Amino acid sequence: MLALARESRGMTQADLAVTMSQLDGANRVSQGYVSRAEAGRLQVRDDRLELYAEALGYTPEMLCRTTDTHGVGVGLVHHRKRASMGATSLRRIHATLTLTRLQVEALTAPLTDLQDHGFRHIEVDDLDTPEDAAATLREEWGVNHGPIDDLVSVIEGAGASVVVRDLGTAELDAVSQWPDDSPPLFLLNSTAPGDRFRFSLAHELGHVAMHREPGEGRLQEQQADRFAAEFLMPHDAILPELKPGIDLQRLMELKARWGVSMAALIRRALSLGVVSEWQYRNLMVEMSALGYRTVEPVTVQRETPHHIAQVVTRLEQQHHLDPTHAAQLAGLGHEEFHEIYLCASSSSGAVATPAHL
Repeated sequence: MLALARESRGMTQADLAVTMSQLDGANRVSQGYVSRAEAGRLQVRDDRLELYAEALGYTPEMLCRTTDTHGVGVGLVHHRKRASMGATSLRRIHATLTLTRLQVEALTAPLTDLQDHGFRHIEVDDLDTPEDAAATLREEWGVNHGPIDDLVSVIEGAGASVVVRDLGTAELDAVSQWPDDSPPLFLLNSTAPGDRFRFSLAHELGHVAMHREPGEGRLQEQQADRFAAEFLMPHDAILPELKPGIDLQRLMELKARWGVSMAALIRRALSLGVVSEWQYRNLMVEMSALGYRTVEPVTVQRETPHHIAQVVTRLEQQHHLDPTHAAQLAGLGHEEFHEIYLCASSSSGAVATPAHL
């Protein structure tokens, strides 16, 4: 837990030692001390535990929790990230995901009805495609035929937890995990623009639905992208809107309607045979010439989770735990807890839209 907490803050052992020394004032904390503490070669308790907690921004109780950090397998943590993302950043994301999962579990544990959910694994192969899986899930969840107005609400309505927070990197949009004994957890980067946010969430939904075991990375990423495209833009609904032909003006109109990027719409048109490879390349060149590959026109509102905020309300109503006590359950200070789990549900912002990867 000490190592997880440190890595979730993006700190090295030396960084933490310096911070603890500055907070203590009277006694210098060495990097060697931090290393021995994380290796379990010395006990951290009393005043030193309080100092650790203050330096890391978690409660002492959180730092004393035990967790099987490798029990679900690193291969079952799915990401939508850039290929250039380094190992250090990835460790931070994994640590943040683990601690977020612990926080969500601590908050939802008193409400026993929240363990039920509508997720199941859907096998895909040469005959049963990712597109079939997306269509099956839409049907099972009763999703309307056309555009999905609020994807977060659909996923939360199926029983998952969606958490949006700053992941400390622009290299990753989303990460997901489905432990066997809990509902799925989707962790989204708060810096992602609205259209990318939606596609990344649908991409992670595809991973959760289709990939219960580690597999060939590139193939699973392609399958998740195909699932996301079909889930957000079902072929029988989007095809009639693409067939008359697409130019940049039409793409802007469709982006506003479907909540996906212009680049994603062009790729969808190509995959459905509406445009040729030559037309696809020309549209992308035109997008580049206008700067749309960096920042697209038309703003898509970023969606907002409400599930955890509703959990906090229920904790107060049914268990007389106010938000301050809920923050303690989550092992966070009140301000950070409010920012991550409550503030997002009361407001959401629209941001400029860069192109998809």
